[in-house]
Amino acid sequence: MTAAAEAPAEGAISTRVPAALRDRLPAVLHRRDFRRYWFGHSVSLIGDEVHRIAMPLAAVGLFHAGPTAMSWLTAAPMIPALLFSVWAGVWMDRRPSRRRIMMYADVGRFLAVLSVPLAYAFGVLTIAQLIVAELTVGTLAVLFNIASNTLFAAMVPADDLVAASSLDNGSRAFAYVSGPSIGGLAVQFLTAPFALVADAGSYVASALSLSRISPVEPEPAPRTEGGYLVGLQWIARTPGIRALSAAVATVNFFDFIFQALFILYVTDYLHLNAGLLGVVLGAGAVGGLVGAALTRRIVARIGIGTAMTLGFLGFAAPHVLVVLAGGPKLLVILTLFAYEFLSGLGVMVLDVTANAYLTAVMPDDIRSRISGVLQTINYGIRPLGALSGGVLAVAVGMRGSLWISTIGASCSVLFLLPSPLRKLREVPAEAA
Repeated sequence: MTAAAEAPAEGAISTRVPAALRDRLPAVLHRRDFRRYWFGHSVSLIGDEVHRIAMPLAAVGLFHAGPTAMSWLTAAPMIPALLFSVWAGVWMDRRPSRRRIMMYADVGRFLAVLSVPLAYAFGVLTIAQLIVAELTVGTLAVLFNIASNTLFAAMVPADDLVAASSLDNGSRAFAYVSGPSIGGLAVQFLTAPFALVADAGSYVASALSLSRISPVEPEPAPRTEGGYLVGLQWIARTPGIRALSAAVATVNFFDFIFQALFILYVTDYLHLNAGLLGVVLGAGAVGGLVGAALTRRIVARIGIGTAMTLGFLGFAAPHVLVVLAGGPKLLVILTLFAYEFLSGLGVMVLDVTANAYLTAVMPDDIRSRISGVLQTINYGIRPLGALSGGVLAVAVGMRGSLWISTIGASCSVLFLLPSPLRKLREVPAEAA
């Protein structure tokens, strides 16, 4: 860990906050840099959820976009993770200030998103611009996410990684709850393009928060010290990371087969309307909030390795409820509600524990190169899974494809069972 992470907590929370409340807050929130980073990132996550609703609604409402255009619009923000993550990791390790790169990425995303309502206001918006904006946002997100791993490690000591990761992922779950509602209201009253102003503003909030922190970052790696293969080689020779990477690739590939077909299946085969579907999807966000709140206790009781293993299974196994759903509409709704809630809880336990473990064990001098490879594995595999879902649906039908994706995603846990990761009790105190 860096010197900043080992330093005494700075910037204690204001004495205007009651002492009883201060004592109940996680210790990591007494660190000014983390507190400011977390606030800005939380606002940005809500903006991302507004974006996720407003951008496709703009395409459908303004241009009557068909399946081909919508598939490109959906894939556009994910393609850069597949193409650029490894290169970005090498480049990032050689930069002296990851914080500054994150600020520039926020400013770039602000301009890319703001270009949509501006073009709409002047009557020159096209579907091509929406796709280009999504590609730009996705490319800058690659840089932001890889840099944030190093910054996160510089602000948080090993003992607080689970708590900090719980807060970060809790914000993500809260964004899943609040963002769609905010986005829906903004689209209704402002139209979809102008609703994106809220997303653009969230990037400004993130950039301002980053401008007010000053963690001690690792020294940049010399250009003579390895390149693209360094991160991949480290993952390959580290048993716990190797098993985790294989499990993540497997669960994401099969889950995105599932996600590509889920909405079509529940609307056409289970006959849920859009309103009921929105309520069902909200259960996943509630499960995520519960998972974020409980993960620290789960880790304290059973250990981080077992919690992570159960997180994989808890995320994937509930998919079977969708395949089994049937009968009266109320039963179908309750079954789907249980799927979303349980899967949301499981993925939050998985994300919190995996993020804490990875942050602790990655060496600072090659952290960004490792993050680049891991981001390719985590995000780059997703569009491949989604495209495979369409092929499978034609070959074996919708229900058969959902069975394949459910079984495949659940099998991801098999990579962890024989690995040393499963027996790990606590977050390692230093890099592997």
